[in-house]
Amino acid sequence: MAAKGSLKIKGKGSSSSSKFQMFKDWSDWSLKKAKIVTHYGFIPLIIIIGMNSDPKPQLFQLLSPV
Repeated sequence: MAAKGSLKIKGKGSSSSSKFQMFKDWSDWSLKKAKIVTHYGFIPLIIIIGMNSDPKPQLFQLLSPV
């Protein structure tokens, strides 16, 4: 197996391209984390909003399909 070399641009534009790459990596990482938080936090958020509504339902009433 050959080792993979990194493809970095050398010269005047390397500073701006590394900043762009860092921004791209950071935004990709943050979007992945936001997707996980949204996935696991949506149902608990709906339950909390339902429990704070005006007629104060029981937890069983919120979770039952009827």
